[in-house]
Amino acid sequence: MSDIRRRELMILLGGAAAWPLAARAQQPDRVRRVGVLMGIADDPEGQARVMVFKQALHALGWTEGRNVQFIYRWSAGDVVHARQFAKELVDLRSDVILTNSTPVAVAVRDTTRTTPTVFVQVSDPVTAGVVQSLARPGGNLTGFTNFEPSIASKWLELLKRIAPNITRVAYLFNPDTAPLFYARAVEITAPVLSVKPFVAAVHDTNEMEHMIELVCARTR
Repeated sequence: MSDIRRRELMILLGGAAAWPLAARAQQPDRVRRVGVLMGIADDPEGQARVMVFKQALHALGWTEGRNVQFIYRWSAGDVVHARQFAKELVDLRSDVILTNSTPVAVAVRDTTRTTPTVFVQVSDPVTAGVVQSLARPGGNLTGFTNFEPSIASKWLELLKRIAPNITRVAYLFNPDTAPLFYARAVEITAPVLSVKPFVAAVHDTNEMEHMIELVCARTR
């Protein structure tokens, strides 16, 4: 994606306000379709996130019903639905797509190589194959990651302060969204704190509860 196309894309999604409002007002109104593929459920939290997104675009001159149309799809953590919805958004001729979470970003990547796409909350976009590199994403996807693997070291340190006598720590992760993303930091910090990490993959709430019960049973 060229620098010009990337800049235009970020303006459309509210990532920049470089386009003067006066100049934009001279542009003939054409309704742009913004496909929004969320990896979470259509619940109050999901709606709150979407509302912030819409408010940011409105502040930049993009008004729903006048020059922008939002097309929402909610995969609620279902990878199969994410792929289905990604195809729907492309078939509906979205001008740009916003994705939330790693699975939906990957779904869009596998569906289209041309529709400009911005992702948020992708844990490790390079390892996931969403972008070529952080400095030069390449392709039609770009976006933001708000995760830093080294934060896992701080989590362990905080846990050790709260429970100084703890010797084993279960590290739960979802292999579909962040495969062993924090594992390296955990493995490096754990011996320093005299803690043995127990790594376990979980995909949903039921698996998480089962794993917690299993870990608790082993420590009794």
